[in-house]
Amino acid sequence: MLVDTGNALYALKWLISYKKQVLQAFLPVIKSKKESGNFMYNVDLNNKTILITGVAGFIGSYLVKRLFSEFEGIKIVGIDNMNDYYDVRLKKARLKEIENEGNFKFIKGSIADKELILAVFDEYRPQVVVNLAAQAGVRYSITNPDAYIESNIVGFFNVLEGCRHYPVEHLVYASSSSVYGNNKKVPYSTDDKVDNPISLYAATKKSNELMAYSYSKLFGIPATGLRFFTVYGPAGRPDMAYFGFTNKLLAGEKIQIFNYGNCKRDFTYIDDIITGVVNVMQKTPEKDEAGVKYKVYNIGNNKPENLLYFVDILQQELVRAKVLPEDYDFEAHKELVPMQPGDVEITYADVDELVKDFGFKPSTSLREGLRKFAEWYKEFYM
Repeated sequence: MLVDTGNALYALKWLISYKKQVLQAFLPVIKSKKESGNFMYNVDLNNKTILITGVAGFIGSYLVKRLFSEFEGIKIVGIDNMNDYYDVRLKKARLKEIENEGNFKFIKGSIADKELILAVFDEYRPQVVVNLAAQAGVRYSITNPDAYIESNIVGFFNVLEGCRHYPVEHLVYASSSSVYGNNKKVPYSTDDKVDNPISLYAATKKSNELMAYSYSKLFGIPATGLRFFTVYGPAGRPDMAYFGFTNKLLAGEKIQIFNYGNCKRDFTYIDDIITGVVNVMQKTPEKDEAGVKYKVYNIGNNKPENLLYFVDILQQELVRAKVLPEDYDFEAHKELVPMQPGDVEITYADVDELVKDFGFKPSTSLREGLRKFAEWYKEFYM
């Protein structure tokens, strides 16, 4: 069969031309939807100076590494008081990992030192600020309340004052799922009332949200709060259950499982947390009905897990990583105990707003995350 190459070529040209016309016709619509949608960033982090408080902490150190790997020409100024709430060696190890990552300046000091904070703002003039410095821990706040007022209230006030006197493009700060207290409605939505904190730690985090809103209203500071849900992963905080349980099991001690195991937590892997933070850093909130550029997001896995299931997965992964022997008697090292003061039965994040504004939601499975932790623990400690 003979083919008329002239007609075939003409048909091909016509088809290409037709596709171009269709594309050009729809391009304005596509572009309009993209620009009017919520996925457009309005803060370019390239070639910016970024101030991160709590930089030697779990989230802070991971954030530094991610920023240097994804953006060009950035300078990061990090502040941390290197306190001994948990093993300082871990904080030093995190710092050692990031000190040669890029243009990084570390300042040892407390955000509660107003003179220091204002001097840092004056010298480095950060365009974006991420406040991660805080005294963490619900139970610790019951026995050591002063530390929470100093760091979480006074310290955050100093950061806000820095943003006020040395205007920034965006302030992002850590809040917590603890602000939801004993709310019965789940999953927790950022539209829910959070007026009944059941620990001083939770009260300070709620206070941070109120303080940030007022400064945003009064001084035009674009501010976004992030309610983190049970963050875990390699090089995390030793006071968190997965880390503390591992230390105790390795030492042959019993682990206490609160509320007789009838608790659920929305465990959120560190890499997902960092993705959420970096996304948020690049997009200031739209003005609310009062004209304030302020918003709060949940960052959680949107999948609460029972504590007994969590412990079962943890022990499997600790054996797999050879942190513990295969014949370890886990049942003999578990103790079911009542609920502790300040604790809650469930945490469960509604992340619809995060998905709507950024097209992202945490998705790392508990097994995958605990496997990475167990492998890191084996390498770091053994």
